[in-house]
Amino acid sequence: RATATMGEVPEPSPQAPLAVLSKVELRVSCKHLLDRDTLNKSDPCVLLLMQSQGQWMEVDRSEVIKSNLNPVFAKIFTVDYYFEEVQKLRFEVYDSHGHAGVGTHDDDFLGGMECTVGQIVAQKRVTKPLFLKYGKFAGKSSITVISEEISGNNGYVELAFRAKKLDDKDLFSKSDPFLEIYRIDDDRSEQLVYRTEVVKNNLSPIWEPFKVSLNSLCSCEEKRKLRCVVWDYDSRGKHDFIGEFFTTFEEMQKAMGENKVQWDCVNPKYKMKKRNYKNSGVVVLLDLKIHRVYSFLDYIMGGCQIHFTVAIDFTASNGDPRNSCSLHYINPYQPNEYLKALVAVGEICQDYDSDKKFSALGFGARIPPKYEVSHDFAINFNPDNDECEGIQGVVESYQSCLPKIQLYGPTNVAPIISKVARVAADEERTKEASQYFILLILTDGVVTDMADTREAIVRASYLPMSIIIVGVGNADFTDMQILDGDDGVLRSPKGEPVLRDIVQFVPFREFKNASPTALAKCVLAEVPKQVVEYYSYKAFPPRCPQPETPDSNLSSPQ
Repeated sequence: RATATMGEVPEPSPQAPLAVLSKVELRVSCKHLLDRDTLNKSDPCVLLLMQSQGQWMEVDRSEVIKSNLNPVFAKIFTVDYYFEEVQKLRFEVYDSHGHAGVGTHDDDFLGGMECTVGQIVAQKRVTKPLFLKYGKFAGKSSITVISEEISGNNGYVELAFRAKKLDDKDLFSKSDPFLEIYRIDDDRSEQLVYRTEVVKNNLSPIWEPFKVSLNSLCSCEEKRKLRCVVWDYDSRGKHDFIGEFFTTFEEMQKAMGENKVQWDCVNPKYKMKKRNYKNSGVVVLLDLKIHRVYSFLDYIMGGCQIHFTVAIDFTASNGDPRNSCSLHYINPYQPNEYLKALVAVGEICQDYDSDKKFSALGFGARIPPKYEVSHDFAINFNPDNDECEGIQGVVESYQSCLPKIQLYGPTNVAPIISKVARVAADEERTKEASQYFILLILTDGVVTDMADTREAIVRASYLPMSIIIVGVGNADFTDMQILDGDDGVLRSPKGEPVLRDIVQFVPFREFKNASPTALAKCVLAEVPKQVVEYYSYKAFPPRCPQPETPDSNLSSPQ
């Protein structure tokens, strides 16, 4: 096992679930789309689908661009890129009809194109014809997808623009301005970075603040030239040019803090014709904030501790622990499935927890002294301190509690999720990336309190915690897959979606004959991403690396 101090990066060993994902940004434009509308031009929108287990699943969709057969979409699609997988993508272009939604009728389908993430990443820019059903060409229609990898040193910048005294382009009302920002690439081509919303009937609009990655804004080069254009919106797609200005990210950064930066918005034609022409208005950058994007290791090395809680199912369906057929049977020569799963996952988590103390809870049993059913008891029977010393301490508490309890039921896990969530909520209030909670639930059956569990998971998705559920034994775990939001978004009974996917469910039987590292790798693979997603959403940076103390060696996972 390689050990590293806080100041240096631990070497991830080959099995370590630390594969830092590459994220790829995709930008889409189309040319020569079919015209499906009789009076106006088509109003195109792009759907991005990804193939998962042979099924096409919608990942995201672009905005609708009114009345335009050569749209450049402002929407940036972000996909996770796995070098070792073939990730099939499908782009479908539809003529949108507002309220009716997108993709409902064949006659609104303007064409589709399939490719892989790898192809787009390798070629950086892919242009392909669009096809209708049955392999027919959609006229001369084509789609172009441009990819950019979000690199580790990349960040996001948040910009807030307004304009003052813009030219009025409308006869009976004021202009309806929107702003576009283009990055000028080395080959002089222009890449649309962002398009603001339209502010109706206003010559001094204040646009909503927006975030873009530094990569897409300026390819992480502060001196790269940017072209900013202000238009007067026209519902038929014939927008009127108001003016433009050129700047760089370097110049924009003068707007940090209390300062503001402003530019003359110039129409070159007017400038040539009119001697006294000054501008067609001014554009002001009110505020600029830079958010760095951090990796899992940045947080861990900044002193973020992973606090590990295990919850064990003591319901009667496990069988009498004295009987060798029981899932809780203690065989002196061979650990049972509960112990195998606990040790495999716990051994990796303990490397990220400096005090090596783990909370160990039980549910679904009658416990002493009164033998009432409890759904969140400490297996060391110390209600004031449910922590055990290391994985070995958990194993010993588990073995000594079995003879003292009566296996009962039902299988309710919401109380334990809520219990860990309360501790995580206290941690969240510190507004620091100092502790992240992993709850490992080991259960032999489908949970009884599914509605409460879904509600508890939705609440927990807003907190610094992840939930791993390992199904032990041979039950039918189909319903448990619902909790693992991979096939769709998990929702509370009222329909509220999780903020982020925090549950990983795995049946232990799939790993029965594999090495313990295979189980750990599978259930912990998502955790680095979940940690980064949570702290990025909260905009909490990593804490400063702590000075080295004798116990704070950080071991990389085995």
